[in-house]
Amino acid sequence: MRLIIMGPPGVGKGAKSKLLIKQYQIPHISTGDIFRELFSGDYEIGKIAKSYVDRGALVPDDITNEIVRQRLNQADVQKGFLFDGYPRNIEQAEALEQFMKDKGWKIDAVFNVQADDNILVKRISGRRVCKTCGAVYHIENNKPKVEGICDLDGGKLIQRVDDREETISHRIKIYQQQTKPVISWYEDKNLLVHIDGSKDINHTNEQIMKVLGEIN
Repeated sequence: MRLIIMGPPGVGKGAKSKLLIKQYQIPHISTGDIFRELFSGDYEIGKIAKSYVDRGALVPDDITNEIVRQRLNQADVQKGFLFDGYPRNIEQAEALEQFMKDKGWKIDAVFNVQADDNILVKRISGRRVCKTCGAVYHIENNKPKVEGICDLDGGKLIQRVDDREETISHRIKIYQQQTKPVISWYEDKNLLVHIDGSKDINHTNEQIMKVLGEIN
């Protein structure tokens, strides 16, 4: 399976991705995770990318596309993958299509997970991340045993800059402007599947598995 999962910030793409990579034993390619890994080291490209992410902007296409191209050349993606957070605009979608053509591959399905903006803001602004191990919590739905402290390693829980309410609103605005056209682009290619992401995870998973059962 070669899949893409799309949707605005906070819609729960990460949880849906875990289901898919477990079901099909395929690698999860998240450009967000790749960039955060770059941020943690002394990489010049990471410093450049971080300056955009910290203000809620998208990393330039040429940087993102090159990282994706390199990732698609690695051995673990040869039999399938799940893209999460890419492509974010038409330019990136066209670049990915060319990468796929070069390898003789095709995308099997693109999942578009949807939810209202007010739900998204509440979900993201309540998120807290362990500064040490990266474990994710939520102030309402997934509280740590001790407030502000990670259950796993005792690390300090922080709110990432891109999880603050003002940054979230800006990120959603960018999504509306730049990423939604990609949804139409894939819809025209009969690859798009709309998924309701406003309800609980079990409901969403049932929708996804039903579609995949029809594809196989």
